[in-house]
Amino acid sequence: MREHLGFLKTSSVVVKTAAWIFLFLGIFASIYFFSGKVTGKSPVEAVVNLLLAVFFFFLFYIIAKIADLLVKIIHEIHELKN
Repeated sequence: MREHLGFLKTSSVVVKTAAWIFLFLGIFASIYFFSGKVTGKSPVEAVVNLLLAVFFFFLFYIIAKIADLLVKIIHEIHELKN
């Protein structure tokens, strides 16, 4: 299991970065929708877009936290064996 720690740590950082990118892009897109700079988009679509961005942020962030937790669990198991 310890050979997968590098992958878990790296994937956790990548997924957290993707989560923040989704959140910022969703916020900026919703601001553009609300300001009327995008023609044909209603305020309801802006709210839906913002809610989806927040949902995906939390989804990806929880996945990354689970990977961090797995790393900690593997470290604890390795310490108990030694």
